[in-house]
Amino acid sequence: MEWIRDAVFARMDELTRAEKKVARTLLANYPSAGLSSAAALAKAAGTSTPTVLRLASRIGIGNYPDFQEQLRREITQRMNSPVSRAANRLHGDGSSTLLQRSVAQRLELVERLTADVPPSEFDAAVRLLATPCRHVVVSGGYFSRHVAEILAMQLDQLVPGVSYAAEPLGSDIGAYLALAKDSAAIVFDLRRYELPAKQVAALARQRAAKVVVITDQGLSPAADDADIVLPIAVEGTPFDSFAALLVLVESLVEAVFQLVGNAGLERMRQWEESVHIHRAFRAGPEPTAAKPSS
Repeated sequence: MEWIRDAVFARMDELTRAEKKVARTLLANYPSAGLSSAAALAKAAGTSTPTVLRLASRIGIGNYPDFQEQLRREITQRMNSPVSRAANRLHGDGSSTLLQRSVAQRLELVERLTADVPPSEFDAAVRLLATPCRHVVVSGGYFSRHVAEILAMQLDQLVPGVSYAAEPLGSDIGAYLALAKDSAAIVFDLRRYELPAKQVAALARQRAAKVVVITDQGLSPAADDADIVLPIAVEGTPFDSFAALLVLVESLVEAVFQLVGNAGLERMRQWEESVHIHRAFRAGPEPTAAKPSS
């Protein structure tokens, strides 16, 4: 039996914009979102009930009751899975140290990336960023801006035209006003969503730029204006974890590097030769001062 999540992932690049909204809402709260009525799922996604029904048809399910019945079978199978039962026992093991439990939690977030991020959306983001002659603007939120800046700095060493907007609705607004059809905006917005993310995503879309939103599974309001949405799990204690976010960013950069090939390597070489960063390093013992002659 093909799971609905896998079927949606496999067909994501075939969906219309409205169908993608339904798919993202379903995946963000899977499988419970699909157990509500078609009208409720449509309302949560900001689309219509016929759009929900078309999505079910796209993945080979004739009607919505059959769609929900398959979701219920998936839940039953998951609950009865030996792997799931073993995992539950493992999580209840009190013999692990605090470090082991913290690391295990974050490893789980990273491992979920392949289940949370549709491959077609990831591939579309990589192709977008690797396309030459593009102006790419990157911005983030209160905490995520630090990871957004890392992405911008690393992309800048691979492809031209990348800039980081520290104040997207302030002194850096010009970067968004300069966007056009051959441009892209990458907006980080994780839960406790921020209004500027929604505003700059809408502005970029108005200017015909492609919009990539990197968010958590709750889906930022900015996702409404996105062409590509990359959702990740961020559960952590006491703050949301950026473990999966960092791995996603590094994976994006590596994939762009692989796609641009020698052109990216040459740009890295030029960057290294042109930018001087003063570093402290160990260069061996200091030479012994010569004794003055008598």
